[in-house]
Amino acid sequence: MSVITSIGEILIDLTQTGTTPEGIPEYAAYPGGAPANLAVAAARLGADVSFVGKVGKDRFGELLRSSLEVNGVNASCLYVDPKESTTLTVVSLAEGTRERSFTFYRSPGADSCLTQEETVAGLAASHPRIMHFGSVSLTRDPAQSALLVAAATARRMGALVSFDPNYREQLWPSMADGVYRIKQALPLCDILKISEGELRIIAGTGDWEKGAAQLASYGIILVLITLGQNGVFYRYRGKTGHVPGHPCQVKDTNGAGDAFFGAFLSQISNIDLSTPMSIPTLERVLDFSNRAASIAVSRSGAIPSLPSLAEVEALE
Repeated sequence: MSVITSIGEILIDLTQTGTTPEGIPEYAAYPGGAPANLAVAAARLGADVSFVGKVGKDRFGELLRSSLEVNGVNASCLYVDPKESTTLTVVSLAEGTRERSFTFYRSPGADSCLTQEETVAGLAASHPRIMHFGSVSLTRDPAQSALLVAAATARRMGALVSFDPNYREQLWPSMADGVYRIKQALPLCDILKISEGELRIIAGTGDWEKGAAQLASYGIILVLITLGQNGVFYRYRGKTGHVPGHPCQVKDTNGAGDAFFGAFLSQISNIDLSTPMSIPTLERVLDFSNRAASIAVSRSGAIPSLPSLAEVEALE
């Protein structure tokens, strides 16, 4: 039994780390994929975490399994596709802001070949208190159907379901199709983490109060709108608030949201969720999560940047 089971894509982030003297970009092969990043983030902070996903029968797939296991994530339900290669993403960083852009090499990619039978078997094996998933796996079947079935199954099992839309424009036929598919998942989740940019795309507004209220109307108990260095806005059972971020020197924003959300889920997994959290407790957990994210963005890569519990607790 695991406290948290994260389901979805796991892939290689070929992340730009610099340029040669001739001006040629240099890249490092970092383990990544938002649900995998989150699994490691929560495990490094002390949570009991399982991961359900699929890689190719190749060296990158072996690297990803090793990365999960060395970080304390149960990878017994990381499946291997005999035909498709492990998915690759090229992550480029803008000068100055260090904001990310993504190019996916996924045709279709092993991660999108995850099946309903595999996700349900993964849940049966881990029986979590919290199931987490994102939207990249909703872009293509069979993974799309498998994730929606998994979320509905987890709810029937009595688990809380968390969802991160993690919108990647390149992977959708159109923005309208992406928004439609993401909205299909909203009624299945209890906790939603969404960035400011994704709020504008999915809720059609940049107003935190209005956007959070609209998303909560799907039956979502807790809506978290991440604001980069400005922290996070929350709507919880009709109450709203803002928890400021922690200042830091930004090196690489890849994985920042996963560090934040993994930290958040690791903390609430230790709380009795049969009764509502108090607002002071929620804000304490969100401050902890902001600290984790601020450490992650000060380093390169997604999984390699994720902090330990001692590092987060030391940052006040």
